[in-house]
Amino acid sequence: MRQPHEAAPSPVPLAATLRELRGRTGLSLAALATRTPYSKSAWHRYLSGAKHPPRSAVEALARLAGADPAPVLALWEAARDAAPTVPAVPVPRGPAAPDAPDTPTRSGRPAGGRRRLPLLPTLTLLTALAAVAAALAASSRGASPGTRAAFTSPRCQGRSCQGELPGASACARDAQTRSAVSDATYTVRLRWSPSCHTAWSQVGVRGAVAREISVRTGEDVLTAAYSAGDSGGDTSPMLAASSPRGVEACAEVNGEVACTGLDADAGREP
Repeated sequence: MRQPHEAAPSPVPLAATLRELRGRTGLSLAALATRTPYSKSAWHRYLSGAKHPPRSAVEALARLAGADPAPVLALWEAARDAAPTVPAVPVPRGPAAPDAPDTPTRSGRPAGGRRRLPLLPTLTLLTALAAVAAALAASSRGASPGTRAAFTSPRCQGRSCQGELPGASACARDAQTRSAVSDATYTVRLRWSPSCHTAWSQVGVRGAVAREISVRTGEDVLTAAYSAGDSGGDTSPMLAASSPRGVEACAEVNGEVACTGLDADAGREP
């Protein structure tokens, strides 16, 4: 029997599958770090099973390996659902208790100095009912689909979206194309979500071609690579951006590079 303070067992099936995919890519941990938004140490934790990876990391690894992401995403969801939950911490009586150490959330970010108590079920239910009522009211007034989508709160915002793919969140629902450049075989668009405060690069290609899509602001660069057989991959990861100004979207297709941005020269190489 596992002792109370013993760590939960590693999700071996998922980690083993990720290691197999990494082997098929032939890439080192350092090479994986350069081809994805995740560091060498992060990949070490994901592949060893020490940490549950984000969905976008699993999708990126599957694409690099030229594999169908659906089976490994099923393992990812099973491992996520099987993750142990942290029990609620009782409210102390009398003198205030000292701050607890920072504990990571599921996304890997610190949850703050104090542990947060879960919301009361009644409050959660009331919030959900209020959101449904607002959506129904908008529908009865003939609101457009884009207006109704605005009632759905984004799953992340700003830095919490960094490195995630826009298709895996609600950020794509209100996305705007703020700048674009076209080539003979593809089009690069700078996309920005006002609700999520994120920007990313989106590419429309003509034909089955390999492509590398990146988005940058200053020294902050995120890149995703897609094989010719991956017809669904058309975006870079998301970059936190309170405004699309100063953000540059780039793509490299068949050795040709094109970039676009509100404050950037579209012909400048990344």
